[in-house]
Amino acid sequence: MNELRDWASSPLFAVAVTVILYSLSLRWNARLPWLHPLFATAGGMIALLLAADIPYETYAAGGDLLSFFLGPATVALAVPLYKRRRDIRRRLSLILGSVAIGCAAGVAGAWLLVRLLDGSRELLLASLPKSATSAISIELARFLGGPGELAAVLTVLTGLAGSMLGPPLLRLLRLDGDVPLGLAIGTAAHGIGTSRLLRDSEEAGSYAGLAMGISGIVISLLMIPVLWLL
Repeated sequence: MNELRDWASSPLFAVAVTVILYSLSLRWNARLPWLHPLFATAGGMIALLLAADIPYETYAAGGDLLSFFLGPATVALAVPLYKRRRDIRRRLSLILGSVAIGCAAGVAGAWLLVRLLDGSRELLLASLPKSATSAISIELARFLGGPGELAAVLTVLTGLAGSMLGPPLLRLLRLDGDVPLGLAIGTAAHGIGTSRLLRDSEEAGSYAGLAMGISGIVISLLMIPVLWLL
């Protein structure tokens, strides 16, 4: 155990263990489609850190290296979008309208749920931007005066729940086309949902990536009147 702690002090520990766990999770996902690879990876990583008594700060030294590649990975989503630029231009008004309505419903739903459960003001402020991607939701929560760390947790949980439950629920409602599926998941479950769809359909994943980008802008704009109401 001491040797593991010594190795964990190296930034390569976080990179190596995370990549290994994610690779294994992809194999598990092939047998158990309901088990999201990110959920399994995060759960396995938490269990390992707790079992080996490794502080999160030690893991974060290497985890920050992985976070650095989120930017290039997000930009890479523009490639499938470029392939479908003509279809997107033709459906632009429909896309903008549906994503805007979805974002407004997500913010209103979060507000209503926290109020009904008599949640704290901090929970409310962290919940409102949860459907935006993590980098945006954290800054929006801080802009509202809420805890960015809690916003990050809620955003990841929202993405996981949306990516695991969203596709089967939408297909049950007969919304199984690549375009509506991609727009719905991208709006509600941001990057985590987008990556989930990309493994099944490039078209659905590309529309999810587009919805994710638009929703980040729309939710940011929605926080302006929310700030006035607060």
